[in-house]
Amino acid sequence: MKKALLLIDLQNDYFPGGKFPLWNTDVTLSNIVRTISAAQDKGIPIIHIQHIADPQKGIAPFFNQGTDGAKIHPRILEAAPDAPIVVKEFADSFLNTNLENTLASLDITELLLCGMMTQNCVTHTAISKFAERYKVCILPDCCTTVDEMIHNIALHAVSPRVSLVDSHEAI
Repeated sequence: MKKALLLIDLQNDYFPGGKFPLWNTDVTLSNIVRTISAAQDKGIPIIHIQHIADPQKGIAPFFNQGTDGAKIHPRILEAAPDAPIVVKEFADSFLNTNLENTLASLDITELLLCGMMTQNCVTHTAISKFAERYKVCILPDCCTTVDEMIHNIALHAVSPRVSLVDSHEAI
């Protein structure tokens, strides 16, 4: 199986100073940077997923096109500067994006998911109809959301359908 590490919505608005800061971002960010390095050491492709609000639908609370908050966090870009960026506007990273084509071009069969928010974009991507052709793993130590309880509830809810694997074991 050929793995890819998907970095979902690691954008400035979710970090302190952003429009919707999440719980545990410092630890999550450090875990993801470490995981990116481990993936690179093993030749595992990395793909950024960036949520941009649809400007045709009006101003969103965050991730508005052209704002600093919509940009991928600088530590993530520094860790994986050459990784392709898939832009999305829905929670499901496959829906109306070029993610499938990107994965196909890399012959990917297994997805390692990390990012923000656990109960929304991470889980929706994991259980997407389009993800059914892949072995899907969520890396719980590399995900976060508004608080620990919601994070754990979301992981428990999705656990019958996808694997939950610590990043040290997955890479």
